[in-house]
This record gives sequence, structure tokens and C-alpha cells, in this order.
Amino acid sequence: MKKLDIIRLHNAVFYAYHGVMSDEQNLGGKFEVDVELHCDLSEARANDNLHQTVNYEKVYGVMKQTVIGKKFFLIEALAQAIASAILKEFPEVLRTTIRIRKPGAAVHGIIDHVEVEIESARAGQV
Repeated sequence: MKKLDIIRLHNAVFYAYHGVMSDEQNLGGKFEVDVELHCDLSEARANDNLHQTVNYEKVYGVMKQTVIGKKFFLIEALAQAIASAILKEFPEVLRTTIRIRKPGAAVHGIIDHVEVEIESARAGQV
């Protein structure tokens, strides 16, 4: 399989209401999201044409709507929802990697953040 190109959006920050604890669901907290979009950018590179690439402003909008649009107990489920929304909305994206960080997650100790990373791909893509 041909090596795919990657577009990355790093550290998009949203305030949302995800978590298992009632305080997390009611008071909310900060969530940091990274997205990798694996796709073939050869046409866009050759032609310098926005319509032949993935419009990352629109990707950001899909990320934002997914993060703030619904409460999730698990950031794992939130990550999958973002991946599914991106693959649905952007047919040129063949595979995506999503990372979500939850700063100061409640773990009865001091940590910087908890992070989940998932990969999702279209059928036939690995």
C-alpha cells in the first residue's frame, strides 16, 4: 500500500462535560484534541488547490461540534465519535488518529493529564 500523507491539527482545546464523575458532567473541564488525517495529497501538492485537499478549518468545526455536542462518560468514546464524524464527512481521509488529553483527570493523585489515542480507518485501509 502507498504511504499516505498526513495533515495534523495539534492541541485544539475545548471546554466540555465529559467524565464518569458527577462533577465532571456538571462542572466540565478542559479537553485537548489532536487529529491526524491520513490521505493522498499528491493532487493538492501538484496543483496548489484547496479543493483537492482536506479543509482543516472544516475538520476543526467537526471536532468542535463533536466535543461540545454530547456528553460522554469515556474519552475513548469521544475519540471514536470524532474519528467516525471525520471519516463520514471527509471521504478523502482514509485513516485518522485521534488523541484526547484530559488535564488533571481525577485519579486520586497528581498527574499532568490522561491521554487516549485511537486509530480508525475506512474498510480496506490499515
